[in-house]
Amino acid sequence: MSEETHDGGHTHVLGAILANLLIAVSKFIVAGITGSSAMISEGIHSAADTGNQLLLMLGIKESQKPADELHPFGRGKELYFWSLIVALILFGLGGGMSIYEGITHIQHPAELVNPGWNYVVLGIALVAESISQVIVIREFLRQKRDEESLWESILTSKDPTVFVVLFENAAALAGILVAGVGIYLAHQFNNPVIDGVASIIIGIILASVALFLARESRALLIGERADREIVAAIRRLVEEDEAVIASGQPLTMHFGPDNILLNLSVHFNQQLTLREITQSIQRIENQIKKECPSVKQIFLEAASFGGDASNV
Repeated sequence: MSEETHDGGHTHVLGAILANLLIAVSKFIVAGITGSSAMISEGIHSAADTGNQLLLMLGIKESQKPADELHPFGRGKELYFWSLIVALILFGLGGGMSIYEGITHIQHPAELVNPGWNYVVLGIALVAESISQVIVIREFLRQKRDEESLWESILTSKDPTVFVVLFENAAALAGILVAGVGIYLAHQFNNPVIDGVASIIIGIILASVALFLARESRALLIGERADREIVAAIRRLVEEDEAVIASGQPLTMHFGPDNILLNLSVHFNQQLTLREITQSIQRIENQIKKECPSVKQIFLEAASFGGDASNV
């Protein structure tokens, strides 16, 4: 089995940071000129996205620190922790403030001024976010296995630097469309309340995406097993060794996208000497690391030297 690692490919995060920073500044400036509630919500959204992606970069940096006495398995789960914080910020700052802004605008409606500027900025934002999303989708498809659907690959992904940015960009594109429609209808019908409703819808979109990202990050943070394909390959590699009679169920856990812990009980042939078993263990570990490079820590236990293999 060949396995592709994800190390070093974080240009999609850097691209998203630069795009969102420029977009956020533009949205706030135009919101101040035109008085659009939806545009203020979009500015909050882009600012939150910029901060979130900076936190993801922090998570990437922290997760790459080497193992030490206090963290013997490394600090790979830093990435999962910061992706959870990103989801919380997106929910509270992005979704909550956008909904609050929309409600405030409905209670105290203000007429739109020079709405054309909104369309210019939203158009630029749409192009920038689309380019960023294409970069992320290409990275995601590079990691996706052929037999998986896109949705299955999203649910099984162990790399939050990809799926967090993927969903943030999707929410951004949806928000741009909602803001554009809301501003257009508010101007056409001379009803600024519609602009406030658009802001609330943007907030609901952000909150919904944030809840999904929190769910996925939580699953990774508390310890998800490796993909079924990797688990099956590990068991196959072990049981193909001439010294092995049978093996137990591989116990795996992700400490990062490319850092898997493996614990496995192995039932060796009872005729083998201790030296031969030691050589076999080393041979099996080398084969697993060759075929499954994401498996970084391996603990093989000689469960029995004889007897019934069904007890392994």
